[in-house]
Amino acid sequence: MLGACSSSTSGTKSQSSGEWKPAKSIEITAPSGAGGGWDTTARMAAKVFSEENIIDQNMGVINKPGGGGAVGWAYIHSQKDPYHLFVSSPPLLLVPLNGQSQFGYKDFTPIANMIADYGAIVVKADAKWNSLNDLFDDMKKDPSKISVVGASSPGSMDHIQFVKIAKAAGVDIKKIKYVSDQDGGALTDLLNGSVQVYSCGIAESVEQVKAGKVKVLGITSEERLKGDTISDFPTAKEQGIDATFVNWRGFFGPPNMDPKALAYYEKKFKELSDSDAWAKIREQYGWNEKFMPSKDYKTFLQQQQKDYESLLSELGLLKN
Repeated sequence: MLGACSSSTSGTKSQSSGEWKPAKSIEITAPSGAGGGWDTTARMAAKVFSEENIIDQNMGVINKPGGGGAVGWAYIHSQKDPYHLFVSSPPLLLVPLNGQSQFGYKDFTPIANMIADYGAIVVKADAKWNSLNDLFDDMKKDPSKISVVGASSPGSMDHIQFVKIAKAAGVDIKKIKYVSDQDGGALTDLLNGSVQVYSCGIAESVEQVKAGKVKVLGITSEERLKGDTISDFPTAKEQGIDATFVNWRGFFGPPNMDPKALAYYEKKFKELSDSDAWAKIREQYGWNEKFMPSKDYKTFLQQQQKDYESLLSELGLLKN
């Protein structure tokens, strides 16, 4: 009876080999509204898992926006079974460090990183700057005269990716005027002249570049990316600025996930990463392959946390 109760409460299928398999639907949380990077990654992963028969249970995606991710993380932290996963990226480290969430990556179970996305530094098409060095030369004179807008909160991703590149170029990052517009109006702020620079993901810039409304001064990847339009975007490194910023994106589970469930998901995410269908998704969205299994992911996150702590401390935003 005890064995039967244990099996039913965990919703787990017992295998003769001792392996774990899901016995019911799986829910993936995007800790944001619809349409952003987390939401897109979660929905595309669920779609390929289903269409390629990698996971034979239904996979639904729910949105839990608020607090730069904090609302979604609190929701997942309250879940105690291995049927609740979520997608995340640098804000999972940055938001707790700047004091806006009590939960960080150590409060969850890293399963696997899946992709690398990168940032873009964008200005209006008729702006006087044609390179990052043009922009940063002006900012070195007086950083506060040039406003930089992003969709994340101060001390989170859009802010920090810009700061990291600007610091390497010799700008006094403590004087940078960063404007946070988390309601979807950052691009509008740039186009109407309220701000002069837009720090965003590469995907957010492509259509506006095609429309002739903006130009990309530089991106944060190691090398130029392949793909329509984005292959024209120069890196910061090729402009002599020795800095990069990777917007890694991966999947996590609740705290203290059953090791057998973790092993199952780790294997399935590897299958997803290796599939032709996922390769097409990566190409469609301009994502690079960056698979890391759980152990490697955890080590990577530890190093990222140290790097972010240093930047936030210099900015006076380190709260935790």
